[in-house]
Amino acid sequence: MMQSVSRGVLVIVSSPSGAGKTTLTRRLLGEFGPQLEFSISYTTRPMRPGEVDGRDYWFVSPESFQGMVERGEFAEYAWVHQNRYGTAKAPVDAALGAGRDVIFDVDWQGGKVLSELWPRDSLKIFILPPDMEILASRLRQRATDAPEVVERRLQKAREELEHYPEYQHLIVNDDLDRAYALLRAIYLTRRYGTAGRTDVSYPLSDLARLVDGNSGAAAHAKKLLGH
Repeated sequence: MMQSVSRGVLVIVSSPSGAGKTTLTRRLLGEFGPQLEFSISYTTRPMRPGEVDGRDYWFVSPESFQGMVERGEFAEYAWVHQNRYGTAKAPVDAALGAGRDVIFDVDWQGGKVLSELWPRDSLKIFILPPDMEILASRLRQRATDAPEVVERRLQKAREELEHYPEYQHLIVNDDLDRAYALLRAIYLTRRYGTAGRTDVSYPLSDLARLVDGNSGAAAHAKKLLGH
């Protein structure tokens, strides 16, 4: 069992749609919960097949969402793909104060606001796709969005990728298991903060090898953007 610390870590994971942040965050949550909690956002978008209210999102009407905005209940909120998304402040403050970690699956706008509200607690990680063609293929294979929505997401992806320098860590999701190993290593390193801890099951030599193997992530991001 993971040891408690005086204050929790705010794990912020962002990526363009289809790059894999939701799959990776859910996997980390599955391994390290209940010490690590998923922050459930509020949204005005329709529920997709297989989603559950209160597990994937809190699905609310535009009127209810606006009421929360006016009462100052959100830490951050934004328009994304013509729908509104927001994170309530109170549950995050309560978790961090109790020494529990909170993981966020958010876009760069949400990540920026969250890290400004909780700068000392934030761990920011950006997930990169292998290339834009694979990203497009992943979005089309979802079969949950209309073609015009997929095209809008692809157009938005380039804008989102421009913000990768705002993040502390970059992970190229060209292999899901390897990408998860990197995410896991980064999280454990931040939570424990020192080498040789007996309560961390991941060998330090593996951490060093994985991080070194991912050192070209920034160059990869520039290549995606054509820089």
